[in-house]
Amino acid sequence: MTAKRNRWLVGTVLTLALAAFLSLSLLPFLGGASSRRGNDAAEAPPAADPTSMQAELEAQARGYEMVLEREPDNQTALEGLVDARIQLNDIEGVVAPLEKLVELNPGVPDYAVLLAQTKQQMGDLEGAAQTYRQVIDQQPGNMNALQGLTVLLVQQGRPQAAIGLLQDTLKTNDRLQLEGTATGIDAIAVKLLLAQVHVESNSPDQALAIYDETIAVAPEDFRPVLAKALVVREQGDADSAQALFAQATALAPAQFKDQVELMSAQGQPEPGASGETVDIPAPAPAAEDPAE
Repeated sequence: MTAKRNRWLVGTVLTLALAAFLSLSLLPFLGGASSRRGNDAAEAPPAADPTSMQAELEAQARGYEMVLEREPDNQTALEGLVDARIQLNDIEGVVAPLEKLVELNPGVPDYAVLLAQTKQQMGDLEGAAQTYRQVIDQQPGNMNALQGLTVLLVQQGRPQAAIGLLQDTLKTNDRLQLEGTATGIDAIAVKLLLAQVHVESNSPDQALAIYDETIAVAPEDFRPVLAKALVVREQGDADSAQALFAQATALAPAQFKDQVELMSAQGQPEPGASGETVDIPAPAPAAEDPAE
């Protein structure tokens, strides 16, 4: 189970790395509400203990609910309530305000993706899949929705359905390109996610073929090179993998080089395991990430 989670974490990095190191979290899109409360939060003294922090969050949630009784469409209060409920681990309490945000913002897919993620965490897989598909129908290239639905299908033991979803997305991209229409689809990211499904389905050769095809089409993109390095290393070819890691590091934008080097180092032997000393580079201090 841990290995599967790790592979999908790698998949997240590979598909979305050039945009941001995002994950399937409920928090990334709440920055708007948080920033509106940022000054007050900065001036407030730190909570004395977890109990008082929980009491403070519960008070915040009640405050937002009181505002919503008077102004049911108040988006600041809706976002604040979602934020507070998440921090209180009250996932069920997130659904109603998120549904309202989706209703008020039909053109903002982030809220719908959050709603789908919430339903997925609650075990409402049908509801989650339906919400993901609604986003994809509106925006075929929305990687958050594509990745969320792909992960859900694989978790359900339906890898062929996930493969079909991604292949259909690539066909849509090809059709729109022929029509001269801007697609909004990151075809490379979709191909990497497709390859990841093949890895998850124990078909690494198919994944490697996709990586080689993608590298030939986009030789300047570090993502398929990094993905291939990870699969080759898992197959036991450490020398070829390290050469690919070095290539990926050279190609990666500056903000991603540390992560690529860390992934490379994680496959090295433990220091002293063979009488040799292995210097594993320490990651640079991470900047504050909105996905955290």
